[in-house]
Order: sequence, then structure tokens, then C-alpha cells
Amino acid sequence: MGMWLPLHLWILLFAARVVWCGPLATPTRRATVCNGHAELCSRLYSNVTFVGAHDSFAFSEDPFALARDQEVDIPTQLNLGVRLLQAQAHMNGDVLHFCHTSCDLFDGGPVLDYLRLVKNFLDTNPNEILTLLVTNPEGLSPKDVWRPIFDQAGITNLTYVPPSLPISQSQWPTLGSMIDSGKRVVVFMDAEADSINATSTILPEFSMVWETPFSQTNASFPCSVNRIHGPLSTEDHIYLINHSLNVNIIPIGSGVIISDPLDAPVTNGVPSIMAHAASCAPLGANRYPSFILLDYVNIGQGFLAADIMNGLPPPTSSSSASLTMSATSSPSSKNSGAVGFQIRRAAILAVVGCILFAL
Repeated sequence: MGMWLPLHLWILLFAARVVWCGPLATPTRRATVCNGHAELCSRLYSNVTFVGAHDSFAFSEDPFALARDQEVDIPTQLNLGVRLLQAQAHMNGDVLHFCHTSCDLFDGGPVLDYLRLVKNFLDTNPNEILTLLVTNPEGLSPKDVWRPIFDQAGITNLTYVPPSLPISQSQWPTLGSMIDSGKRVVVFMDAEADSINATSTILPEFSMVWETPFSQTNASFPCSVNRIHGPLSTEDHIYLINHSLNVNIIPIGSGVIISDPLDAPVTNGVPSIMAHAASCAPLGANRYPSFILLDYVNIGQGFLAADIMNGLPPPTSSSSASLTMSATSSPSSKNSGAVGFQIRRAAILAVVGCILFAL
């Protein structure tokens, strides 16, 4: 039989308990699954390989789209398993847009709209770590231009700020601790971020991350350290492999380089990715890359390659079949892409030919 006491006595008893015994303990939240795998929770952020989408904003289902590098939109990329989103930004009037080289070439829309899509994913997937890699060719101020947009999108409070800058490979936190703290977004910027202070939520990329050469037209992907800043050694950086194959459709002068969708099933296949990663490992203290940056992330087996590098168990036969179906285009879409690619190439050649004839 329960003991009945007036409400004011219960309040007095509770207050006495707090005074004599201390405040009631708050349960500590512990992530048990991180980026879809329990095995990753105890891994350092720097000791996990993430699949990235190159020019993530430049998506189109239209095979005739001149400057597309992806076929599927941002939510689809994230749902497939992309955990690094790379994008280049330019001012379009008074509004910052994600565009590659020029917004006249491919306009991915306002950065704020893009980041709100990212925030929606983060809200519905609380146990996921996500990295954003921003290319800032116009040297826009991280403090005055970029930070307010991240604030408006609601992402600033989720970003990880290291205790000091730069931090070496061994100093990154574990995925589990990042999720527990709520700081599960890492934002790198390639230009102007070196001038920011250690409390900024936008981190200088090349003082902590080196990359392999980009705009690669060699399908063997020879590895070298392409961009890096000190003071950390190369081995103390984490690194990104640009595993996007391009084709020079007009080999005159500096040429015209565009992504090659026809070879994407091979380029994004396990053998090609693993060979590239293996050739880079000696430059990265015999570690696999932290990031694999791909075009056409829905084609091939990029996510399986990342699982292999992360030492995760292979998928079951049924899930493997599902993965293959979701990660490759149908024969009809491949044929459409091939025709579209050839027409794109012919159209560009025709335009250049007219220009040269006019000269």
C-alpha cells in the first residue's frame, strides 16, 4: 500500500534529497550506431573512409546537361550513403549560389536552400556524421558571407570546432563522441579559411586535409599530393582522393574537360577505387583515404569500396543485390546517357568550330 503525503511534504523531501545527496543524475547519452554501423562509433573521424559527391549540387537527370556531375539530387545522395558533400560557390547578383566555374554554366541555386536540405537530413538522422567541403574561388569572407548563411540554415550549432588549429590525424574525436556531443558536422573550406581563428566553425581544408590531383583524365589515377599547407606533416594530414574521371573533348590548348559518365560504372567500381586508394596509402602513413570523391555516386560500387576500407562485414547476398540495383543505372538510362554524352560532345565541337571559323 503506497504512502500518502501532502504535496508540500513531497516537495520538502525532494529538496532535502538534493541538498544531502546532490542533484539527480542525468543519464548520459551514448551512440551505439554511428553512420549505420556500431563498429564505427569507437573509430576516430580521421580513421573512417567516407564517400563524397563531387559537385553535389550539379545534378540532373537530363543526359544532355552540359555541366552535370551527378544524376541524383541532394536528399537521394545522402540516402544512398554520401557523407561528404562538395560544392563550389559564386555570387549570383547579391545571393550566394552553388555553381561550378560560372552560374551561367550550371546554377545549383542558393546556398541557403541547399543547406536547408542538408539540415532536414541531419534532423531526421541524428546518428550520422556529415562533412561539407566548400570551394570558395572568389575568396568570400567566412565570417561575413558564409557564417550568416550557416546560421540561417540552423547548421552552425551542429558543427564541430577543434580545441585548436590545425589538429593532426590522431587528434580527431571518435564518431560516437561527436554524435554524443551533438557536434556532428565538419565544414572545410579551401580558400580564405586560413585567416580565421580557432573558434570558427569553418575549418581551413589544406592545413589538415591534402588532396590528389583533380580533373583527372588518366583512368589509372596516378597518386600524388596535390594541395597541402603546413605546419603539419603530410602523414599528420588526413586525405581525399579525387576519383572522378574526365574526358578532354576538345584537345586544343588547355582543352575542355567534362566528367565522363560512360566510364562511371568502371571508375566507380571496387577495383578502380581500391587501386587508387592503395597507391595513395604510402603517402598517407599507410592509411586509407578519409574521403573518396566521386561523380555519379548512384552508379557503380563506391559505397561497397568504402565498406571494404572501413573493414566492415560484406553485405548479405540479398542486401548486396539491392545495393547493386540501387547504385547502378538501368540499361535504358545508360544508353540514354551514352547518346546524350555524344550529342553534348558534338554540340560543343560545333560551337567551337563556329568560333574558330569566325576568327
